[in-house]
Amino acid sequence: MKSYNVCLKDTVKTFTKRLFYSLFDCEQEEIHGDYLEKTFLKIVSSLEIENGETLWKSFKGELPEIRKTLDLDAIAFENNDPASHCLEEIYLAYPGFHAISIYRLSHALYNLGVYILPRMMSEYIHGITGIDIHPGATISDSFYIDHGTGIVIGESSIIGKHVKIYQGVTLGGIQVAKSLASTKRHPTIEDNVTIYANATILGGDIIIGANSTIGANVWITQSVPEDSLVTYQTEIKIRPKKNGIR
Repeated sequence: MKSYNVCLKDTVKTFTKRLFYSLFDCEQEEIHGDYLEKTFLKIVSSLEIENGETLWKSFKGELPEIRKTLDLDAIAFENNDPASHCLEEIYLAYPGFHAISIYRLSHALYNLGVYILPRMMSEYIHGITGIDIHPGATISDSFYIDHGTGIVIGESSIIGKHVKIYQGVTLGGIQVAKSLASTKRHPTIEDNVTIYANATILGGDIIIGANSTIGANVWITQSVPEDSLVTYQTEIKIRPKKNGIR
């Protein structure tokens, strides 16, 4: 019977936390620098991934650009959320920003051909925030998640700039079959799209056109042109009470 090093989950959890801290805090970067490199090499060795030192060097070289992109994301949060009081609050207290940060770090590793570690990182932050972003998804800058709980973004999703997504949104595949692993299974969301709570958008050939607004609770399996408004219509009746009957 093969043994799996499931204790590695704890190592990845700590690695991910310290990587996040060091990305935004120069003091933490200095404190955790050696730890991060040694732990990364330990993790990839445990996963039988070769060329660990080269991978770490490439990944570390991308961190400044990741930080720049995340600063744009943070500004998008501040500009879009009327409940925010300052930019510092976004970095310290917003679960959506935390989830996006770990996504951008894991995505960089995913693009280097490292797959298990990014998935472990994304599952760690999924457990904390309730936001499930596959590290293979492609997400442009100034991405804004409001509340966020229950959001699912699939592996081959493509999201443009200045996109806003609310809680419970699913960008998923319309079919679940192993034979489709190498195909685009998840939708494309173009620039300046807003997707409100609990909307479900399914299919790899689906495109939500730029500047569109997708209302709450809609189910979409066909493309939407640019500048569209998509809503779910339901009837709600409000009647006055009669004779004290409730």
